[in-house]
Amino acid sequence: MRKNQAMAHQIAVLVLDGVVPFDLGTPAQVFGSARTGPERERLYELLFCGEGPVRTEAGFTVTPDHDLSVTERADTVLVPGIHTGGPVTDGSLPEAVREALLSASRRGARIVSICTGASVLAAAGLLDGRPAATHWAWARRIGGLYPRVNWDFDVLFVDDGDVLTSAGVGAGVDLCLHIVRSDHGAEVANGAARRCVVPPWRDGGQAQYIERPVPPAAGTGTEPTRSWVLDRLSEPVSLEEMAGHARMSVRTFTRRFRDETGSSPRQWLLRQRVEHARLLLESTDLGVDVVARRAGLGSATALRQHLQATIGVAPSAYRRTFRHAG
Repeated sequence: MRKNQAMAHQIAVLVLDGVVPFDLGTPAQVFGSARTGPERERLYELLFCGEGPVRTEAGFTVTPDHDLSVTERADTVLVPGIHTGGPVTDGSLPEAVREALLSASRRGARIVSICTGASVLAAAGLLDGRPAATHWAWARRIGGLYPRVNWDFDVLFVDDGDVLTSAGVGAGVDLCLHIVRSDHGAEVANGAARRCVVPPWRDGGQAQYIERPVPPAAGTGTEPTRSWVLDRLSEPVSLEEMAGHARMSVRTFTRRFRDETGSSPRQWLLRQRVEHARLLLESTDLGVDVVARRAGLGSATALRQHLQATIGVAPSAYRRTFRHAG
């Protein structure tokens, strides 16, 4: 995690030929929506860079405002997905791009990719021996080109510390929100999600491809029960009670819940409780015991265990990092 900085965190977005417009717009939208304080100051400055006009995979041309030199000072370098070019065809990469990425990595910049942007990082050698994600539909091609990478084609994103990679399309939104949450806490990330009108978070380990991501008709899926549970996080709620509220057998409810969310009811509920505890730690002065009870985790000991397992810090350290006005 990174503490709030006096100046906006600079993100150099590397724009290459064949860039996917959705992936290019995602960081601008999400990071541009991350704000704080009474004046709603922007927390990130985005610098779009590349070598001249770039042809997108959608058939139109964009011109980055900056050249590759901005990667020399950026705190984060982000590579959106591409659908044409050497990284996704033969493993080649322009030397200037390779050196810009390697130089940024050597000096400690955070390196991020969305979708097939992971092929660019792999072509530069930044993913050798590391876990990484990309879109499942590119698994055979990209996996074959870069066998030294520990690919995971099932998850939404992989956070490997200084290198983060995501699956395609909407998963790029999830990764960007995850970065905002890691940098500035749940309150800021939730605010950015509200401005983007997207869910505030999906766990990185969730499956990319969910068989039935949306209930087939209003009121027939598990969404009403999920909303019911979220209003009762401080109370003990059993799987049987959730299934009863949905008017389903436990077996049917569990199957439909997993189809719609990508996780089991118990896993989902635990993540909601931990997320609520994080928000209470940031936005209130409640004691750790009270936070644990209000989040439905029972005790301060349980909260410490779950927070440590989730983000690797104790409640007191988390509060010191993210408790701030606004």
